[in-house]
Parts: sequence; structure tokens; C-alpha cells
Amino acid sequence: MDFSLNHEQQLIVDTVRRFVEEELYPLEADLEKTGHLPLTRGREIIAQVKELGFYAANMPAAIGGGGLNHLDFTLLERELGRTAMGLSVWWGRPSNILLACEGEQREQFLFPAVRGEKIDALAMTEPNAGSDLRSMACTAKADGGDWVINGRKHFISHADIADFIIVFAASGFETTARGARKKITVFLVEKGDVGFKVLRGYDSVSHRGYQNCILEFDDCRLPAGRILGEVHRGFDIANQWLYATRISVAAMCVGRARRAFDYALQQAASREQFGQTIGKFQGVGFKLADMITSIDAADWLTLAAAWQLDQGEQSSGSANRKIASAKLYASEMLARVTDEAIQIHGGMGLMADLPLERLWRDARVERIWDGTSEIQRHIISRELLRPLEQ
Repeated sequence: MDFSLNHEQQLIVDTVRRFVEEELYPLEADLEKTGHLPLTRGREIIAQVKELGFYAANMPAAIGGGGLNHLDFTLLERELGRTAMGLSVWWGRPSNILLACEGEQREQFLFPAVRGEKIDALAMTEPNAGSDLRSMACTAKADGGDWVINGRKHFISHADIADFIIVFAASGFETTARGARKKITVFLVEKGDVGFKVLRGYDSVSHRGYQNCILEFDDCRLPAGRILGEVHRGFDIANQWLYATRISVAAMCVGRARRAFDYALQQAASREQFGQTIGKFQGVGFKLADMITSIDAADWLTLAAAWQLDQGEQSSGSANRKIASAKLYASEMLARVTDEAIQIHGGMGLMADLPLERLWRDARVERIWDGTSEIQRHIISRELLRPLEQ
């Protein structure tokens, strides 16, 4: 089995890393201080990425995207993970769920998103409905030929800069052996739609400058043409198109961890105490050994999950388990590595002069969003046990 990168893959890694280091690293300090990147600067990043030919790299070439497969796109995401989310969001990776657009939706939403003319955001989470989407209270009710949405969403990433939102809402009930449960329908909601507001979210310790927002729907009326996919089939759409988002989280965790490790390695090799560099002390050297082993393990686990998706196995329990394993292990690995990197730096590790304290803070949310560590363990154990229960 060949684990080396081919020429095209190495070009992806080198190009994205160079852009991140030269164009995005210099913006991190101001973003951290102000919590905001001017819209004009964000649009400049979009233009730069389009010039590189990497905008919408995750979308099929047939519709104007970059056409990268899951493995190559994971390599790209890994490099973007080295910088702040408030900057990498402008790189432009439209949600794959937009591939479910049909007819006029393609001209109104899909193609503009691929061309970088519009930015999308995804709205599932509510105050009492996180991983349990069936608990969502945001409703969509048919009214003549329209649908009327009421309710509230929160923790909606980058909705402040989005032009339209992909919204999941409870649209009815179905009877099951376990009782009644909610049906879900997906809608395409534009900024400016009557009855729809995007509000500032909470101040978060993680990812300053990458806003989580609150969405309010007050009799927001939409035509049936705004339904993405089929009525009441929102879970089918989510399962078909959103399975790979956890791989992106894992990949970005690996990228951040490698950046933190680079700082720790340089510190261990240059700082002297008691007549020798601190890396020669077993207490520090063993930390480095554990850190790089964990990073490499998370890296290969993530790349293996992406590779399996490229084999057309996204519907298999094995692929689902490996994706969950990658997200679980990489996010928990990042927490350990950033903590140890700070320990190796001592007091300076907590100072804003270095990005380590930011990477450490940012790491905390990775074990929560896109499915908590507990949910990932549930998925893994369920897929292991399911074949034995049949």
C-alpha cells in the first residue's frame, strides 16, 4: 500500500499552506483583537482563492467546482486548519447539500455559491435540539402553496456573512413503533426574506471572529420552490450529503495540531535550561514523542476515512464508523497536543504573543460541534454491535 502523496496532491498541500502562511497568518492578530474581518477583506480572499483555482474545490467540476475527491479535499482542509476559522471560512467550500438543488434552485443558489457570488450557511441546531434533531421546535407548516416557518435556531456558524441559509425545520409527524416522531424538511432561506432575521450570537471562547449566530423566524413565508429535496425527507438529504463534514473537522484538527507541534518542537530545540536544550530532558522529549505519534495517528485515520468514501462506501456502516473515529480521535488529540505545547513553552505559551493560547481555546469546541465526542462513540459502538444483533 502506497501512502505517499502524488504530484497533484503535493501541489495542493504546498499551494494551500503557502497561501495560509503568507496571506492569512498576518491577519490573525487583528482578527483576534477585533473579532471581525472587514467584508471587503473577506471578498479579497475569495478573489485570491478563485485566482488560485481552488474556490469550491469540493464541488464537481461539471458545475464549475474544483472537482476534488474526498481524499484530496481532506488534504486541503488539513492545511486550512492551520489558521483561524474566521479567515479560512472565506476560502469557499459550499455545502455539498446544495447538490440536491433542482430546477431554478440551481441558478438561484447552487451556481452562485460555486462561483463565489453567494455564501451559504447551514442551520440545524436549536437551544434544545443539538444532536437530537427530532427535538427541534422550529416548525414549517404548509399554507396553500407556501410554507410558513416559525421558531429559532442558534449556534449557526457564519450566518452573519451568508447570503442564504439551508434551514432544517419540523414539518409534521409520523407514527413509529416508538411513538410519534417529527418529520424534517429542508428549506433555502435568503437574507431579506420577510419574517427572517439573523442576530448576533454568543461570545465564544473558541474561534473569535468566526461568528455563531441566532436565527429568528416569525411567520417567514416561503414558496414550495424553496424546499430542498422532498417534503418531510430532510434526514435523507442530511444522510446523503453531510456525512463528510466530520472528516473536515478531523482534518482541520490535524492541521492545527501540527502547527502547535511545530512551535513546541522549535522551543524544545532552542531553549536552554541547566546547560542544555530542554528537548534533551526526558520530561520534554517524551512529550514530543507522544504528540507526534498522536498527530500522525489522527492524520492517517482521517485520510483513511476520506479514502474509503472515495471507494463509494459512504452508505456502509464501516465508512460511518471510520468517519466517527476520525472526528473523535482527532478532536481529542488536538486538545492534548495544544495543552502540551503550552506546557513546553511555560508561561509564554499562555501569552497572546504566540498563537498557542488561541489554538488551545479553539480546540475546545471541536469535541462539541458536528457531533459531540459522546455521539461519535455512540456511532462507533452502534456500528460495531449492529451486525451481531441481526
